[in-house]
Amino acid sequence: MSAHATLAIAARVLRQLRRDPRTVALLIGVPTVLVVLLHEVFAGREDVFQRVGGPLLGIFPFISMFLVSSITMLRERVSGTLERLMSMPLAKLDLLVGYAIAFAALAAAQAVVVSVVALGPLGLEVERPVAVVALAVGNAVLGMSLGLFVSAFARTEFQAVQFMPAFVFPQLLLCGLLVPRDEMAAWLEAISWLLPLTYAYDALERATAVAPLDARFWVDVAVVACVTVAALGAGAATLRRRTT
Repeated sequence: MSAHATLAIAARVLRQLRRDPRTVALLIGVPTVLVVLLHEVFAGREDVFQRVGGPLLGIFPFISMFLVSSITMLRERVSGTLERLMSMPLAKLDLLVGYAIAFAALAAAQAVVVSVVALGPLGLEVERPVAVVALAVGNAVLGMSLGLFVSAFARTEFQAVQFMPAFVFPQLLLCGLLVPRDEMAAWLEAISWLLPLTYAYDALERATAVAPLDARFWVDVAVVACVTVAALGAGAATLRRRTT
């Protein structure tokens, strides 16, 4: 890997995003609107908002970055841009890590804006706001790495979008956000242990709780980091010097 090449790729992606202000506005504005709607939906049940609001601050970046990165990389593949980039003296990981840096910067902006709104006007109270924002950025990079990987299996943007209900929604249902995992059927709980969002949500839940962070929190963080690296490696394996 080359630090210069990696940073050049990250700068290129950020320039592309700057020329697409609608996408940037949607990525930052939509999660903020969703948090406001969530607050209003549970206006008479403040305890529910306090329970799920903190973890959702970290889950929204995962969802948005998965979708954006999968579509963006698909466009690079089908437009020939990826082939032109790979014809340069550029390592595969330079390309993917460059994307990771760019999307992590966007995710950081998204997480900060959403957190300021939730923790300020909406009155969300979490025990460790800095940790929640940091986990939100980490989850965004996780979503980005998974999105880059699954983009190899799509041929059109419509197919890329279909990975949301096929790949992301089951993880949302089984991570423990809606129903505690120990109250699920045994086979569903067993499946949940295989899904990275389970560990991301568990880390967020522990970070927002009053209890001190224990070893399980750091195990969750380590699993998320390992899956992110593995997905980037798998994504690099799907990159080819010539597209078909």
